[in-house]
Amino acid sequence: MSRTRHQPIRTCVACRQTDEKRDLLRVVRLASGGVAYDPRGKMSGRGAYVCARVSCIALARRRKGLERSLKIGEIPEAVFEELLRHATPEPGQSRPGSAISGTGSEGTSVPHVPSEGEEA
Repeated sequence: MSRTRHQPIRTCVACRQTDEKRDLLRVVRLASGGVAYDPRGKMSGRGAYVCARVSCIALARRRKGLERSLKIGEIPEAVFEELLRHATPEPGQSRPGSAISGTGSEGTSVPHVPSEGEEA
């Protein structure tokens, strides 16, 4: 007889939905006082979880859910960027991060490269 392995359940700090631990992104407050993304979920320290959706990461940022859960003043920008790299794109979005202000491609331009037969 085979047993089903127990899967820990955690709550997203943004949307408050519960999900299996492996399906959420974990941010940990280190003993040194720093904050880091924990891809394996094994680092020691106080942890907080957020859904792997761009909208939940944006909501956690706006509501300061991670700061509250980790009991710290501010989460470094690099941690949010790391979370966005691991987020799953939502329908209708071209890339992760476009839902959070300040991380989109506003103000950047792509140079025009003439194709064959086209003059520069």
